Amino acid sequence: MNDGELTGQARSHVADVPDPQCTLHVHVVAPFLNLRRAALADGIHLAPISSFRDFSRQLSIWNGKFSGEKPMLDASGRPIDVSELSAGERIEAILLWSALPGASRHHWGTDVDLIDTQATAPGYRPQLIPEEFAPGGPYAALAGWLEAHAARFGFFRPFRGLLSGVQPEPWHFSFAPVAENARRALTPVVLRRAIDAAPILGKQQLLTQLDTLHERYVAAIDWP
Repeated sequence: MNDGELTGQARSHVADVPDPQCTLHVHVVAPFLNLRRAALADGIHLAPISSFRDFSRQLSIWNGKFSGEKPMLDASGRPIDVSELSAGERIEAILLWSALPGASRHHWGTDVDLIDTQATAPGYRPQLIPEEFAPGGPYAALAGWLEAHAARFGFFRPFRGLLSGVQPEPWHFSFAPVAENARRALTPVVLRRAIDAAPILGKQQLLTQLDTLHERYVAAIDWP
């Protein structure tokens, strides 16, 4: 991938999939559809609630949380009053759950947030919180199935709450053969150029500590 593809500022590496509707890296489409077919055979109606996400969308999420316009949660999932946080504290709080623009694995088209569309009543709005995927939660069967079978198709969970600074995300799966090359290519230098040119809130604080943030939230993942 080139720098624009790595940072979500280009989409030349992705393709739109009509069913289920999503956008994936061109080399991830076939493995993902194979994963989905296997899940359907076992009664799991697997579908992505999020796939490729471009830089501008990630920037909107970031700025909304930094400014307090979008809700922000602490590590326990409780709402935070952003007005009481310094710039540095806001950055740390956002990064628990949301990626820095230019550094989201969703930019690569290799990562998907998954639900089972038939596991809940019509009108249910997925929250993508750990409780939904824990025993007794609506997506517990999906979580168990993915734990047992995702690796056969090249997918793994990069955020288990072990090595990465990101909180555990049992819904987030990544296609390792493509994503690992992208992770290595997204250096602090590449990320710095993307952030420096963007209207991102907290920019000066981010640039000051970017090497540390890259090491903790980009380079560090939970290996398969």
